[in-house]
Amino acid sequence: MARIVGVDIPDNKHIEIALTYIYGIGRSSALKICEKAGVPLGKKTKELTEEQLVKIRDIIEDEYKVEGSLRSEITMNIKRLMEIGAYRGLRHRMGLPVRGQRSHTNARTRKGPRTRPGAKKKK
Repeated sequence: MARIVGVDIPDNKHIEIALTYIYGIGRSSALKICEKAGVPLGKKTKELTEEQLVKIRDIIEDEYKVEGSLRSEITMNIKRLMEIGAYRGLRHRMGLPVRGQRSHTNARTRKGPRTRPGAKKKK
């Protein structure tokens, strides 16, 4: 298995799909990375040479924010919204949908299971 930015990339997948296992890299970013590194898209990860892997690593480290640094930036952005009291921050704090979705009847994923007034807990 190839290891890029602390993530094990599967050997038996095409490189443009395998790169999407890294948090912060989607299909379009993966295609751009392969194009810059000069890696043919049909190649599987196990068929890549060490030089090609090093090129891909360098491109990702230089031009993209991925994994831990991206996660921490996103969390800091959410914390900032909550601190300044923005509407989006309040929605985050209350655990409700943030991007304007209907929440009267839907949003069960975000709100959690219903709490019914007459329902008793199972023993």
